[in-house]
Amino acid sequence: MSMPGIWTEDDDGWVLSPPAGFPDEATLHDLIEQAPEMLPLSGAPQLLILGKEAPLGSGFADLVGVETSGRPVIIEVKLAQNNEARRAVVSQILAYAASLHGMTREHLEERFGSYLKARGHDSLEAAVSATEGGAFDSDEFTESLDEHLREGRFRLVFVLDSVPPELMTLVAYLEHVTDKLVIDLVAVNAFDISGSSVVLPQRVTPERHEVTVERTRRQDSGTLYTGSERFEATISSVPDESQARLHRLLEWARDLERQGLVRLSTYEGKGAKRHTLLPRLMGDNVGLVTIWNDGGASLQFWRSVFEKRAPHFIGQIEELADVQIGKGNTVRDFNDELLAALTEAYRDASQAEMA
Repeated sequence: MSMPGIWTEDDDGWVLSPPAGFPDEATLHDLIEQAPEMLPLSGAPQLLILGKEAPLGSGFADLVGVETSGRPVIIEVKLAQNNEARRAVVSQILAYAASLHGMTREHLEERFGSYLKARGHDSLEAAVSATEGGAFDSDEFTESLDEHLREGRFRLVFVLDSVPPELMTLVAYLEHVTDKLVIDLVAVNAFDISGSSVVLPQRVTPERHEVTVERTRRQDSGTLYTGSERFEATISSVPDESQARLHRLLEWARDLERQGLVRLSTYEGKGAKRHTLLPRLMGDNVGLVTIWNDGGASLQFWRSVFEKRAPHFIGQIEELADVQIGKGNTVRDFNDELLAALTEAYRDASQAEMA
């Protein structure tokens, strides 16, 4: 993906101003370090930079930060002029993540303490509290940070002036095979508009692999259909006590579609009585949940999508569903309160897509 120009109007009409670009990667490093909020990251987290050219493993990460929610962030910046480095950017950032995985919070603070102190913060918690700007729960933050470091749940951010197709393919694959990494691709460039410098950052969403993820104990091919009519037709095949619950989930999903929050499709497993209804976000073609009819009614949750599209709802949904949202976890017990919370999560995810 190449960055577009910016159109401006003068006495002769509309004129395309092509990107002026950045003189070097260090200039873009400095820009992000000074204003990390300019990065249009999925879920719109508040981000605190912990270090620049930070030593991790055998290399130096361009920028390391942490979200106020407790998730560590690694940012790698590559310009088109550095073509060799762009080819290695994925292996680089994964190596940095591997070095960060298992690091204790105390070690993290020791590693970046001098950087924070140089910016007037006595501790990591004090720096995050200042970034948060409102009520800050220190215990919640430290517990969350400990868990993310222990589990290797990180946000990886690639910042480039143009995003090559092979990188989008790799990112789509990584997002498909793991639920522990939230990955953002950000294309950013600079423009000189009438003597003023303008920076345009854009989040790039790679097309996900068109693979329907099946429960591991049932691996077969099937068919994907547009709409929810085929799913509705399967409801009569289940015991009477399950039909009302399936109709309730179907009506909930159709209401999401009527609100313009999702596009519905039906997946039918081959040679087995298994059918799923997929409420997928309009832009990214991913869903927070899958609705199952496998002789009964159940909801399946996708943590990687929640973390990237509606992270603020994870705790609420886990409490209402009485289950930890993990890759493919399911519940058969659901109520109106849970469905209402899921509706708000889809609405939040849909708004984040349009941001």
